[in-house]
Amino acid sequence: MTWARRRPRIERTDPPRPQGPLIWIHVARSERLPALLQLSARLISQRDHISVLLTTAKSVQPPARTKKGIVFGDLPGPHPDDVQSFLDYWNPELCLWTSGDLVPSIIVTTAMAHVPLYLIDASEDGFPGKPVPLLPDPTAAALSLFTTIMASDANAARRLRRIGVPEEDLTITGPLQEGSAAMPCNESDLEELSDVIGTRPVWLAAMVQPEELATILRAHRIVSRFAQRLLLVIVPDRPEMGGDMADRMSRGNMGFCRWSDGEFPDDNCEVLLADTYGEMGLWYRIAPISFMASSLVAGHGGCDPFEPAALGSAILYGPNSGRHLHAYSRLAEAGAARIVRDTDTLASALKQLIAPDRAAAMSLAAWEVVSEGAQVTDRIMDLIHDTLDLAEVS
Repeated sequence: MTWARRRPRIERTDPPRPQGPLIWIHVARSERLPALLQLSARLISQRDHISVLLTTAKSVQPPARTKKGIVFGDLPGPHPDDVQSFLDYWNPELCLWTSGDLVPSIIVTTAMAHVPLYLIDASEDGFPGKPVPLLPDPTAAALSLFTTIMASDANAARRLRRIGVPEEDLTITGPLQEGSAAMPCNESDLEELSDVIGTRPVWLAAMVQPEELATILRAHRIVSRFAQRLLLVIVPDRPEMGGDMADRMSRGNMGFCRWSDGEFPDDNCEVLLADTYGEMGLWYRIAPISFMASSLVAGHGGCDPFEPAALGSAILYGPNSGRHLHAYSRLAEAGAARIVRDTDTLASALKQLIAPDRAAAMSLAAWEVVSEGAQVTDRIMDLIHDTLDLAEVS
């Protein structure tokens, strides 16, 4: 491959580089971004002073908000000088290239800079082109520079073998998918609250927006006629919304208690208003049915359904869950989640799921979906940790 003597200068506007070790992940497919964000967040939580740089293909839209320690940057241009400038600035400890769609000049220059290269979640359609007859195949040459290649399935592995990847250099792991580790909770609070609730049926409305409150309360009142002593746990999207929600329930003669005031529900309590931070692990454990709010009205994008799924909760959600559409689609296809649109459909779904066997079937399906990608993620995490450990002692 030859390069023009003169070329236009590519101006870069990279965000500031965080201090400390940095992992570079290239996201080639938009459907894998949520899983890679979860992997990045898990790495940051397990490793001190680590940060993650995500570069994306043009078709991938970065989210509006990310966890601290995750930054998005532009992939360098294909010229080796541009790639070297990128590497000098970010100084990554390693590169995880995902799916495929390789840029051979970037791969070659990165390898020459002695940055370990790992290809993960390699897909069959990530390598669609056929080599030009009588010319060296740049894809085959680039693939030879990866220390590890993880194929998403047997078809992807077959395609890579045809390109020239040796059998011993290939591992079939299954696809990288979203999941969630079980969120922690205060065990003494769980034990005490479980004793207080006893055999009462419970459902949860998580991350509720003010404009969703009336719909949720009306549905609760409808279902309470059929399920006596039904308890609703409401978690506002932000705890500071709790005061206004409490005022509205008071005006509506709704019996409630506030967790932020240290109150526990008694027999007259219809709603437990859980207006505190950092206790979702408790509420998902208490409630076998979780309605994931911030989804009935447009503008909020829904919330992560894998958090309740990992803790054995059946899942309901609204039509405006675009930020987690792929996750909800996976859960719905498995029979683990059900969409609702208004008071009537929410009440109808709740009536069906109040039966313990129906909720248990959905929650089991949800847990199975969450568990599918755990082994793949664990293998990638081990690969990263081993590389970083080796770098620290060398």
